[in-house]
Amino acid sequence: MEDSAKMEDLKNKVDECETSAPVPDLPSNFIQDIINEDLKNGKNDGRVHTRFPPEPNGYLHIGHAKSICLNFGIAAKYGGLCNLRFDDTNPSKEDTEYVESIMEDVRWLGFDWDDRLFYASSYYEQLYQYAVDLIKAGKAYVCELTPQQIKEYRGTLTEPGKESPYRNRSVEENLDLFARMRAGEFPDGSMTLRAKIDMSSPNINMRDPVLYRIMRVHHHRTGDEWCIYPMYDYAHPISDALEGITHSICTLEFEDHRPLYNWVIENLDLPSKPRQIEFARLNMTHTVMSKRKLLDLVKRNIVSGWDDPRMPTISGLRRRGYTPESIRAFCEKIGVAKANSTVEIALLEHCLREDLNARAPRVMAVLNPLKVVIDNYPDDLVEEFEAEINPEKPEMGTRKVPFSKVIYIEQDDFTENPPKGYFRLAPGREIRLKHAYYITCQSVVKDEKTGEILEVHCTYDPESRGGWTQDGRKVKGTSHWVSAAHAIPAEVRLYDHLFLDEYPGEDATVNPNSVVYLTHCMVEPSLAAAKPGDRFQFLRQGYFCVDPDSTDKRLVFNRTVGLKDSWAKKS
Repeated sequence: MEDSAKMEDLKNKVDECETSAPVPDLPSNFIQDIINEDLKNGKNDGRVHTRFPPEPNGYLHIGHAKSICLNFGIAAKYGGLCNLRFDDTNPSKEDTEYVESIMEDVRWLGFDWDDRLFYASSYYEQLYQYAVDLIKAGKAYVCELTPQQIKEYRGTLTEPGKESPYRNRSVEENLDLFARMRAGEFPDGSMTLRAKIDMSSPNINMRDPVLYRIMRVHHHRTGDEWCIYPMYDYAHPISDALEGITHSICTLEFEDHRPLYNWVIENLDLPSKPRQIEFARLNMTHTVMSKRKLLDLVKRNIVSGWDDPRMPTISGLRRRGYTPESIRAFCEKIGVAKANSTVEIALLEHCLREDLNARAPRVMAVLNPLKVVIDNYPDDLVEEFEAEINPEKPEMGTRKVPFSKVIYIEQDDFTENPPKGYFRLAPGREIRLKHAYYITCQSVVKDEKTGEILEVHCTYDPESRGGWTQDGRKVKGTSHWVSAAHAIPAEVRLYDHLFLDEYPGEDATVNPNSVVYLTHCMVEPSLAAAKPGDRFQFLRQGYFCVDPDSTDKRLVFNRTVGLKDSWAKKS
C-alpha cells in the first residue's frame, strides 16, 4: 500500500507538468509574412481562420503533427480560429476508426477545435448544387471516356491534351446526365463530370480535371445515400469557402493544384475566398511518411498495428512514450520552409530527451540480472535508502529504495577479465552501488557444465553508506541495482529504428533488431503501481514507459529513447 500511495503521489506530481498546448512563440516564416500582409491590407476583415483537414484513411503520423501544430499554432498566434475537418470524399479507403483516432491524436497533442468539427460529406448536397451551377455556366460537362482514355487524352508535360468528344454537349444534356448519374442509372466508372478549362494548359491539373465519379461504395457517414462522389480538388476549396477559411495551408505536393483550387473559388458564387499556401512537408531519416506504405506494414504484419511503438504514427509515438510537449517542441525547432528537406530523427529524439529529463522520475531497473550475494551483510537486515525522484526538480521529493543481502546488478556491470578502461565490478575490484554502499568482489559461482556465471559474491563496507567514506577513497565505477527480495519481475521491449536505411525507399530494409524482448528484467518496488503511459528514466539505461500490454500481474515497459544524445553533440 505504501508503494502504491507513493507512486500515485509521484504520478500526480508528474501530471502537474502535463499541460495543454500554449500559444506558440512561432519563429517568423513566409506563411506569417503572407498573413501579416493580408492583415495590413485589410483582407478577410482582419480574420485569421485556418483548418486541419485530414482524410480519414489511416492514422496520423509525425508529418501530420507538423501540420497540426502549424495550423492550430497560427490561429492561436493571431487570435483566430482553427477547424478540424475530415475530407471524407473517398469512402473506399475511409473508416470511422480513423476518424476517432485522428480526434484522439489532435487532442493528445494539446489542441482543441471546440465546436468546429466538420466533414466534407456534410456538404455533399451543396457540392452537387455547385456542380450544377458549373454545368449551367458551361464550365462542366459529363464525359464518357474511360479512366484510361482520360489519361491518354490528357497529354504529357511536353504535348497538349486532346478534347473529349463529349466536351461540347449542351447544358441541357449535361444536366440530365448528371442528374441520372446521381440517381444511379449508370454503372461505376462509366461517366464522370469534368471541368471545362483548357486541354492545352501547361499545368496538366487544369486539363479538364474530373470533378465527380460514379462509385458505389458505402460511406462511413452517409451510408448508401450517394453513388457519385466529388474529387478532393473540387470539394476542398468549396469546403474551405463554406467554413470561412482565410488561409488554406497545405503541403508542397499541392502547389501544382493551386490553379485548380483558385479556378473553383473564382468560378462559383461562394461565401468567402480562401487563399491556398503551401509549405514543405516533413521528411525524416529512418522513417516513411506515406500512409500507403504504413498501411502495407500493418497488413503484412511487419508491425503489430498502427500504434506499434516503431511506427511514426502519433499513436505509435504515444505508446512508445513520447510526450506531446516534445513533439510540439520538435515541430517548432524544424520551422516552416518552402523547399523539401529531410530532418534527422536524432533531433526528434533530442527534443524528447530534453522534455523527459525535466519530468521523468528516476528509478532503478536491471534488464539483464546478475545475482550478487553480499556475504558480510546480515541475513535478516533490510535497509531503506532515500533516493531523489528527479534531480532536475527537487520539489518532486524522494523515494525509498529497499536494500538487502542479495541484489541484482546488470550482467554487463561485471567481468572476470576487465579490459583497460573498465571501471565496473571485477574480481578484487570495488564499486559503488547507487545510493547504497561500496562493494568488493570476492568470488564467483559458475555452472559446472556451461561455465556461465550464476552469482557473484562480494563484501560491503558498512562505513560507505550513502556512497562515500570518510577516508575519501576514490571509486570510479557505479552500478544501479535492485534488492532481490523486493524486486518486481518485468518485461522490457527495446525499440530501435524500423528501417536500417537512412533514407528508406520502396525497397527499404526492415531492421531485424527493431525490437528486442527482455523477459527476465527486475525493477524496483516503487514501480508496482505504475500504469500504462507512465514514463520513467531507468538509471543508466534510458527513458521507458509502461505499455498497455501491462497487467496487474506483469509490467511491460517500452524503451522510449536511450540516454545518449547524438544530436546534442552535433549542435
